[in-house]
Amino acid sequence: MTDPRRSSASPLARGLTATARRALRQGPPPSRPRPVTETLHGQTITDPFRWLEGDETGNPTPAVRAWTRAQNAHTRAVLDGLPGRAWWEGRLRRLMGLGAVSLPVVRGDRLFYTRRRGDQNQAVLCIREGLRGRERVLYDPNALDPSGLLALAYLVPSPDGDIVAFGTYTAGDEKVVLRFLDVASGAVAGETLCGKVSGVFWLPDGSGLLYSRLADVDNPYSRQIRFHRMGDDPAADPVVFEQLREGPLATTWGPYGILSRDGRWLTLGYYTGTRSNDLWLVDFAAWRKTGRLERREIITGSDSVTTGMVSHGRLLLQTTHEAPRGRIVTAPLATPGLAHWREVVPEHPRAVLEHFEVSHRHLVTVSVQDAVTRLGRHSLDGKALGEIPLPGPGSAEISLDEESDDAFVCFTSFGEPGTIERVRLTDLVRTPWERIRAPFDPARFETTQHRAVSRDGTPIPFFLLRRRGLKPDGGRPAIVYGYGGFNHSLTPAFDPTVIPWLERGGVYLIANLRGGGEYGDTWHLAGMGAHKENTFDDCAATAGWLIAEGWSHPGRMAVSGRSNGGLLAGAMLTRRPDLFRAAIVGVPLLDMLRYQRFLMARYWVPEYGSAEDPEQFAVLRRYSPYHQVLPRYPYPAVFLFSGEHDTRVHPCHARKMAALLQTVTGSPHAERPVLSWIDQDAGHGMGKPLHLRIRDQVDMRLFAAWQLGLPPGRPRVARRERRRS
Repeated sequence: MTDPRRSSASPLARGLTATARRALRQGPPPSRPRPVTETLHGQTITDPFRWLEGDETGNPTPAVRAWTRAQNAHTRAVLDGLPGRAWWEGRLRRLMGLGAVSLPVVRGDRLFYTRRRGDQNQAVLCIREGLRGRERVLYDPNALDPSGLLALAYLVPSPDGDIVAFGTYTAGDEKVVLRFLDVASGAVAGETLCGKVSGVFWLPDGSGLLYSRLADVDNPYSRQIRFHRMGDDPAADPVVFEQLREGPLATTWGPYGILSRDGRWLTLGYYTGTRSNDLWLVDFAAWRKTGRLERREIITGSDSVTTGMVSHGRLLLQTTHEAPRGRIVTAPLATPGLAHWREVVPEHPRAVLEHFEVSHRHLVTVSVQDAVTRLGRHSLDGKALGEIPLPGPGSAEISLDEESDDAFVCFTSFGEPGTIERVRLTDLVRTPWERIRAPFDPARFETTQHRAVSRDGTPIPFFLLRRRGLKPDGGRPAIVYGYGGFNHSLTPAFDPTVIPWLERGGVYLIANLRGGGEYGDTWHLAGMGAHKENTFDDCAATAGWLIAEGWSHPGRMAVSGRSNGGLLAGAMLTRRPDLFRAAIVGVPLLDMLRYQRFLMARYWVPEYGSAEDPEQFAVLRRYSPYHQVLPRYPYPAVFLFSGEHDTRVHPCHARKMAALLQTVTGSPHAERPVLSWIDQDAGHGMGKPLHLRIRDQVDMRLFAAWQLGLPPGRPRVARRERRRS
């Protein structure tokens, strides 16, 4: 029987450069197996490419570096020689060069925000005096690093707006250092706080701040909460609380703290898993006087997540305790324990509470209902005052200040790059502040929401994007994208890289899989640990829907995902290779029997389990993509990519999987290659400069277009859109 995936493969060589044809004909550089065999829980496991993990600390050896150079050169020869690359580069450069602006942080009359204009590699830190004041640049990483590898992580202005604490990192390593900028002079001066700094909260008089850092930047399990007084030596900053050094809680995400606006109260949390934490209330003013940390228990030992803060003199908490979709409660400061909780905003029957914000007289909830953002407005005592209207189905963020009833709301959707408005919460009067205008007509595209039925009968929602009026013909090039983990929700947001795919007649499916947060804690739980395979069944169901409804067929479909979504794409590649012609597997977890040994991966043991446990080993062994590869099976074409500076997911996963697939696949390399790209100037993806992001997106989209037969010619563009351009 003819493999249906070959139906669109015959013209694959057409339009390739001579270099690309030669690289495909010669095949990838050889990867020499060096098998390591061990016995785990009575099963013999052979790992042919363990040497690609690097040395005993995970750093690349000379042999690994040589392998990476050869693989990268081969991949560049192929991808740079694919037909249509110049068009994709030009189109994506224009779309990704739209620029971006962040929600402003307000301090008095001053508005602090970041902006990236046009072809700038990185966003810059800006200020305006007043809503319509003249924009002034405070810090421009592009001017300091022409390579574009220096990136802003966050900004936290002091309460009076005279100083900005801001974080930066380089080459995607996320090892953030904190610096201080004087707003009046624009000078960066004073001390520098190092150690992957986050969680910054100022004292009300600006004399000091609370922050989180790693005691050892190379040890992700060394988190500390510290206090810094301005002008002091950071090395002498006292430790408020730190990560446990022994036991099962020594390798979780660890501690975090939220300081009240008046500097009096600290809500101190400790993650016990990816869906649970302990929480206490601390009189921070008393700690500053005595140095004794006296914790008042809010909730401990519960299989739930509770976060909160003290605002307007009372403790407000968001919790999934006895409310899997989330609710808001309050408790007395003197006795904040569970027995004294009083409900403020009850659990919604359908919407999932993401977080809440507090203004002078209002409480605003940010929720997700059917994978779409909703903003709820309440009085401080919880009385519902209706929703803050949004332009349509999409994603929204809100920025509030406890001393004002003005809010800033950012809205984005599949067709809307981003609008920011100031909204007066008392009467919902809106004032436009910023809008990014797209160089295309959003009306040319349409998005519909559907449901596919998973293996166990569970309806799985997803969004289907395509050009308006496009009809199913049984063979549309289609990309299935998903994540499905860590309680993360995929809501409609603008992705400029999808637009050329739709313009050319492709369809794009975004799946809301179990393991995500779209339907609350229950939805998350149904796709983690022993239930992780539900996530993969859900993805297969959405791909099956495309086939059943006549949109596409396996010869013209690709699966795509990154990080936890890279695990998804790898699992679909090995579990359901019959469904896809190609797989795009980004910064992935793939060796699930050893993943917990690298970098911060023990954080994720509560999410996935560990092969060190015999019951969890059985589950992981059943789906671990690296261990499911079969010799001589005709696998889809694969593009694996990772970053050498990734501090989250080790690049060894991508290396080992590429070497194994290249060695054993039964597919001809000239038609279904396995390509590996380990970026030497990047990490997990954060902070990557624009020019490298454009290159990466061209690589991914062009690889899929080549394999799925998306026409390489210039698509028809409406006359009014040409005028926009």
